[in-house]
Amino acid sequence: MNKILFIATVENHIVSFHIPFIKYFQKKGYEVHVATKLGQRHEELKGAGVILHNVNFERSPYSLSNIKALTQLKTIMRKNKFSLVHVHTPVGAFLGRLAAKITNTKPVLYTAHGFHFYKGAPFKNWMIYYNMEKIAAYWTDGIITMNDEDYEIAQKLHIKNKENVFKVHGVGVELDKYYKDETVRFETRKKLGLNKDDICILTVAELIKNKNHKQLIDAMKIINKNNVFVFFAGNGEYEKVLKKYASENNLDYKIKFLGYRKDIPELLSASDIFCLMSYREGLPRCIMEAMAAGKPVVATNVRGNRDLVKNGINGFLVPVNDVNSTAEAINKLISDENLRKKMGVEGRKIIQDYSIENVLKEMDKIYTKFID
Repeated sequence: MNKILFIATVENHIVSFHIPFIKYFQKKGYEVHVATKLGQRHEELKGAGVILHNVNFERSPYSLSNIKALTQLKTIMRKNKFSLVHVHTPVGAFLGRLAAKITNTKPVLYTAHGFHFYKGAPFKNWMIYYNMEKIAAYWTDGIITMNDEDYEIAQKLHIKNKENVFKVHGVGVELDKYYKDETVRFETRKKLGLNKDDICILTVAELIKNKNHKQLIDAMKIINKNNVFVFFAGNGEYEKVLKKYASENNLDYKIKFLGYRKDIPELLSASDIFCLMSYREGLPRCIMEAMAAGKPVVATNVRGNRDLVKNGINGFLVPVNDVNSTAEAINKLISDENLRKKMGVEGRKIIQDYSIENVLKEMDKIYTKFID
C-alpha cells in the first residue's frame, strides 16, 4: 500500500488544519501516517484512522530534544517507504526535510503557515528562521504558501524549481458550518449572559504573546460602554497574565475568558464584531471563520490579516499596538448596525474562494504533480 507522511511539531496543528487532507489521501487508498508530539488530542487523530508516531519535538529550535526527534524521524522513514512527505510548522518542517534528505525519502512538500521572519520581525527571527528555511529549501521539492508576502519570499529561497512554489487559499473553511440562523444566535447569547442590545466582541486565539490580546483590553478602556463585552475563546500560557491585567484595569465584568471551545460556529453567531490583534499571522483561520459567519473584522495590519480583511470593505485594519485606532474602529461598528451587516455580507463574498472545496482542488493539483 502506498503511504503518505504528515509531519508537524504539535498534534493540535494536524487536528485543527489537516484532517480534510488526510481524508483526501485515504479516499484515494493511501495509508496515512502522522509524526508529531502527541498530547491531549491524540484520540481525535486515532479516530481519523491514521498511523501515529510520537516524536519528541520541541517548538524551540534550541532544544536538545530535537536531536532525538531527528533520530526518530529517520527511523520512521527507513521503516516505511513513503510516496510523499508533507511537512508543517518551522521545527517539524526543518527536521522532517533533514531526515528525508538523509534517508533519501522524496518528494517532500512544505507548507509555510506564516514564516517566522517577515517585514518588521525581530532580527533574531531572521537570523534563526530565515537561515533554517534557506538551508532546508535545498531539500524541498515544493513550497506551499498562503499569503502574498510569504509567496514572494519563498520564490527567493533556493528551491530546485521556482515553478514549484505555490500559493493556495489557506487550509480551507467549511463555509456553511459557520453561517447560523437567528435561533442559534439567540440561544448562544442567552448562555453567554448577553441581553438583546449588548454588543459581543469575540476573539478566537491561543492566549499567547503573539496574539496580543492586551491591545483589545486597552481599547476597551477607551470604549467604556456598559453594553459592550469581550469574549476570549482559547487557552494558553498568558491566561493568568491577561486575567490579572483585565482585573487591574477594572474590566473583569467586561472581559470574559471562555477557555478552549469546540462551539466556535455558535460563538461567532452570537457575536457582533470579531477582533484579532496579532503581531504575526500566516493566514488566520479564525478570521476566515468570522467572515464565513458574516461578521465584520477588526484586525492588525499585518501579513495574513490584510490578505483577508479589506480595510473599509469587510472590516478595519489597525496598526499593531495602536489602541486609539483600535477603539475608533470598534466604536464605528458598535454605533452602526447597518455597517456591521454590510461588512458581514462583503466578508461572505470574499471568503468564497477560501472554501474547503476550493482549497482541496488547489491541493489536488499540487499533490498529483508530485505523486505522479
